[in-house]
Amino acid sequence: MTLADRQRALVDALVAGGAVPPGFDAAGVRAAAVALRRKRAGEVARTWPFLAASYGDRWHRAFAEWASGRPPQGSLRDGWDFARCADPATLTPLARDELAGREAAFRYDGATAPVPRGRLAARLRLLLSRHGSRST
Repeated sequence: MTLADRQRALVDALVAGGAVPPGFDAAGVRAAAVALRRKRAGEVARTWPFLAASYGDRWHRAFAEWASGRPPQGSLRDGWDFARCADPATLTPLARDELAGREAAFRYDGATAPVPRGRLAARLRLLLSRHGSRST
């Protein structure tokens, strides 16, 4: 196994739930993975403050459970994917509006990077989504 292979395996173990590669302290790698998921949750909370607030003190644990085994995609995409997987009853109206605003402003298929929508279409979708979320 080359150094590059070992590095890839270590990164996989740290951020994507991969097996700890031979020659590394398993407990140390697991502790570092937990710390990285916590850091990742904090980054997502800064990008998605209302989503994180929906979970209150449970945010870090809920996000870490979801993120375990999923490689990071950046705080925008991680938060978006988490929000789409969340039980809608868990999300506050502000969190639902936050998600609706992102859905209105960007096209995101869950697989590739979000792409900004046209301004007029985004504003119309946002207005419609806000109107609909308050009536439910």
